[in-house]
Amino acid sequence: MTALLPAGEVARAAELLRAGELVAFPTETVYGLGADARDGRAVAAIYAAKGRPSFNPLISHFPDAEAAFAEVEPDDRARALAARFWPGPLTLVLPRRAESRIDHLTGAGLDTLAVRVPGHPLALALLRAAGVPLAAPSANRSGGVSPTTAEHVLAGLSGRIAAVLDGGPCEVGVESTVLDLSSPAPLLLRPGGVTVAALEEVVGPVARPVGTEPGTLRSPGMMLSHYAPGLPLRLEAREVAADEALLAFGRPLDGAGAVWNLSEAGNPAEAAARLFAGLRWLDAEGARLGLRGIAAMPVPAEGLGDAVNDRLRRAAAPR
Repeated sequence: MTALLPAGEVARAAELLRAGELVAFPTETVYGLGADARDGRAVAAIYAAKGRPSFNPLISHFPDAEAAFAEVEPDDRARALAARFWPGPLTLVLPRRAESRIDHLTGAGLDTLAVRVPGHPLALALLRAAGVPLAAPSANRSGGVSPTTAEHVLAGLSGRIAAVLDGGPCEVGVESTVLDLSSPAPLLLRPGGVTVAALEEVVGPVARPVGTEPGTLRSPGMMLSHYAPGLPLRLEAREVAADEALLAFGRPLDGAGAVWNLSEAGNPAEAAARLFAGLRWLDAEGARLGLRGIAAMPVPAEGLGDAVNDRLRRAAAPR
């Protein structure tokens, strides 16, 4: 049963988040479905609760710019935008720091992270009380209308999450603007609560995507940009050679040169939480050992298994 927590129960909501539970909370834009962004299992639970079809990057929320910039590499543009618009409805996509604590599932395995400081006092209080960054897409079932009240959240997610922290109606009512600063030209990935004109007052001309292919964008709410390992990836493996690395699920195949098990118990949610870390580890270990490729055992297309398979197909696609 999903608990409806009044605004005064921030400490309880923070306790649930630190325990790996999902808690919806208000921001100035819409209600977000929060989980500890460092905890892959909690982040996987977001996808399960929303019925999200693929592992799109999620926005990580922080109590201040200093905390956000501890996870990414800001440039002068990012610092100027943060000084002007944070706290507020602006998300910045920036290169991920090598030492970042954010789980790779939160960033969909990319070399960038989407970060913001929300402009809602209850959201900031929750972030400070929890003491962890929060991954938080909109708190609704995938494809549904974004929620702007606690009642909207309960209508779609009751029984699927631990709690909703009730902060009343959201002020802005549309999602944050997403601006990609991972390349020399600022690129608008999603319009939202901060106008392009306001952005351009700070950073100059802002480009818009022209002709996008599936799997090329780096933003929440858009198609997934795939992380492809350097080693070739072979799907639906029923056997494995000694010169291959194995991405296992359940009981591993015998004979691989290196093994990463997504879930010894055969749990698709655990597989989702371990997928990106596993691909990266096998890629590095396989290269170190001189292996010729990665063989991936089948994952059942149930629950988050659909999303795992979608991600593996993208990683195995010709390039």
